[in-house]
Amino acid sequence: MAEPLARPVLNHIGGADLPAASGATMHLISPTTGMPHRTAPLSGRSDTDAACAHAAAAYERWSTTTPAERQRALLRIADAMEAHADDLTTAEVGDTGKPAELFRTEELPAITDTLRYFAGAARNLPGAAAGEYTEGRTSLLRREPIGVCAQITPWNYPLMMAAWKIAPALAAGNTTVLKPADTTPSSTALLARIAAEHLPPGVLNVVCGDRDTGRALIAHPAVRLIAVTGSVRAGREIATAAAADLKRVHLELGGNAPVIIHDDIDIETTAAQLAAVAYYNAGQDCTAPTRLLVHADIHDTFVDAFAAHAAALRPAFDFGPLNSAAQLASVEGLLSRLPGHAKIATGGSRQAGPGFYHQPTVVTHVRQSDEIVQEEIFGPVVTVQSFEDEAEALRHADDVRFGLAAGVWTTDHDRAMRATRALNTGIVWVNTHGTTVSEMPHGGVKHSGYGSDLSLSGLLDYTQVKHVML
Repeated sequence: MAEPLARPVLNHIGGADLPAASGATMHLISPTTGMPHRTAPLSGRSDTDAACAHAAAAYERWSTTTPAERQRALLRIADAMEAHADDLTTAEVGDTGKPAELFRTEELPAITDTLRYFAGAARNLPGAAAGEYTEGRTSLLRREPIGVCAQITPWNYPLMMAAWKIAPALAAGNTTVLKPADTTPSSTALLARIAAEHLPPGVLNVVCGDRDTGRALIAHPAVRLIAVTGSVRAGREIATAAAADLKRVHLELGGNAPVIIHDDIDIETTAAQLAAVAYYNAGQDCTAPTRLLVHADIHDTFVDAFAAHAAALRPAFDFGPLNSAAQLASVEGLLSRLPGHAKIATGGSRQAGPGFYHQPTVVTHVRQSDEIVQEEIFGPVVTVQSFEDEAEALRHADDVRFGLAAGVWTTDHDRAMRATRALNTGIVWVNTHGTTVSEMPHGGVKHSGYGSDLSLSGLLDYTQVKHVML
């Protein structure tokens, strides 16, 4: 007998929780069971139009609030999220399948910290000093909000990415309409309901749906900035659509992070730390260390240690399932197309049992031109290549179209600093990997997009500058 479905997810538009105007819904599939567990609205143009209209109306008042007012609202939302931690965890875990304890301890504190950081940053916008740059006239700069923002978030970290988007937008005085990923809207819709107690109606709107819903949202004439975390395909489509109305675009896209491991490191410690990060969230992380470049002198020993740590990870405790049947098929497809020279050191198969679990997998003897090296995997698969010298390692590290994150492990300070300068990525970690802080920017180069989440840079991306001359 099928389990009863959980309470339906609803849109949040103009301060009210609403179904799609058409009544259309979509089933949300639990990645842990492969079965439907609740429904969400399949919103259409009438829903995105209503959300944008409410956001535009709310902007007239919200954009004139003081930074202190916006700070108080964000701080209260962060406090309310902590008070609703159990409900948010249930919502997130239901859609993603990630282990509840990992979400509660590793993600939720960082999410509320993001809101609190931008609450403070709202009161510290930088600006050039006023001055006389021509005789008899004084110039000054105003930094102002942009208007209505359309924001689209991915399915790997639904609540975290929602916080990364809405916090700087609201702190800067904008209003927003956010569309969560079609498979994981529950925690974002709940966040909107929680925030409604502390925001005027229309400041934060959430519209659930599919790709067509997103297309209708970004095409709305009230939208002046589009911020997206997603795939390169989505980024290209959105940038193209935005060009027709000259909307500003903020893109955080894919990654394929290299990690250079030199022969002076502690093999066991490094292998353990990187395995824990690589397979967290089943590898569904655009900064995950997916390409390990290991010095030839320690390659075989390191592979043995890393593979042992990968094999010891426990499904449903140390990592969750892939997000969907489609994502599982994508990972399986990459592995099925491995060239003959590649070898699987551990894993390689779907995990036995229900849901979309896949074994942590290590692939060795790959070449730089192989598909599994060049393309983003977004699953629990790590490749290992060997290198002979520093120049070769740096060359292979940068020889992909992505440029979000990279890492280097060495005890040689000078070598580490050379790598941080040479690696063409938005983030470089040295002897660590995956840690983010609200005060530092998160963004990439090349096909990983442009614009920054987090930090003062992220806040400034949601503002525009006006020159005033008196």
